[in-house]
Amino acid sequence: MRVFSYEELKDAPLLIDAIYKGKANNYSGEPLPILLPKTSNEGGFRISIRKDKTKMPAYVVISTTMKELEWPDFLDVEEGVFRYYGDNRKPGKDLHDTPRKGNLLLKNIFRWLHEDEESRKNIPPILIFKKTGDGRDVQFLGLAAPGNPSIPPDRDLISFWRTMEGKRFQNYEAYFSILDTKNEEIKKEWLVSLYEDHENSIELAPKVWQDFINKGRNGIKPLKSPKIVTIPTKNEQLPHDNEGKGIVKFIHEYYAKEPSKFEKCATKIVQMMDSNFYRFDVTRPWRDGGRDAIGKYHIGPEEHSLSVDCALEAKCYGDGNSVGVKEMSRLISRIKYRQFGIMVTTSSVNSQAYKEVVDDGHPILIITGKDIADILRKNGIGLNGIKAWLEAMED
Repeated sequence: MRVFSYEELKDAPLLIDAIYKGKANNYSGEPLPILLPKTSNEGGFRISIRKDKTKMPAYVVISTTMKELEWPDFLDVEEGVFRYYGDNRKPGKDLHDTPRKGNLLLKNIFRWLHEDEESRKNIPPILIFKKTGDGRDVQFLGLAAPGNPSIPPDRDLISFWRTMEGKRFQNYEAYFSILDTKNEEIKKEWLVSLYEDHENSIELAPKVWQDFINKGRNGIKPLKSPKIVTIPTKNEQLPHDNEGKGIVKFIHEYYAKEPSKFEKCATKIVQMMDSNFYRFDVTRPWRDGGRDAIGKYHIGPEEHSLSVDCALEAKCYGDGNSVGVKEMSRLISRIKYRQFGIMVTTSSVNSQAYKEVVDDGHPILIITGKDIADILRKNGIGLNGIKAWLEAMED
């Protein structure tokens, strides 16, 4: 991972996952206006307008913290899909009537995507940065194009309603693809050309962007990063931040007197993780506080989908305890032919049990404390909302 100091920004190249340092903890120390020509020093959706009088976008910078619970932007690094929420994040404005016109541009970008090649030439490159949390420093996530081959055209930009302070308003949920630029550099000359001479700028663009403009959705080549299967440590299975730790601790204490009731919570978390899980039926509790559920998983179109059975076991443990070989072996023994298992725990799975699952290829999905905190937060449930969510589930 490369790190560029504030003094190096002007000549620094755009490299995937590189970190670009800010200078001071105020707007004057923002790294992006120094790193990229014609980029503003504030806002999550920063539009650079062409030099000509068309008022069309040259390129766009998205800057996100990925930590807003109400608007959980998210990058799926394995598939190269980036989910972004528009800039109408408070009531009082129409969907497209935002100060920076970000939502209006999202509407136009996805309209151009679904039209023809001539329209696609209007689509500005999207450069995505994530704030590291260290001052003004940012990390470059990649060059993005709207849409993704695995997402239907009618699902890559969705408008939906939210309520805040008793007032309803609309916002967008948009999906982009981080493009696989391979070893090809994203030239700053291209960005300058997009601003000064847009019509001829395509010659300086990375080949993957040229393919996208020429072929549309069929030309999108996402940057996919498959995970290398390793045995995660206990620390890696538990939340690292205070809010995540607080969420898992609260759940554990909430069910401390009746840990078997955690099973229902576990099934809801699994369904929040993937909506293809459905219809979990609870079985009897076990002596050690574990509790089973049998559920189903949809595969394929709803009209004639396949249903695969799965067995779930939930362990409401504190971080000082972990799921061991005994508990995991019992779940494995209960998996019938053509079923898979799910182990959900508020704690972790010890290394020996985890290693046996991986080495022997058992079809077990493991969800630990860190996963639980991440899933809940991606669905807008943070430490402030966990109590109400648990109580509502009981009701």
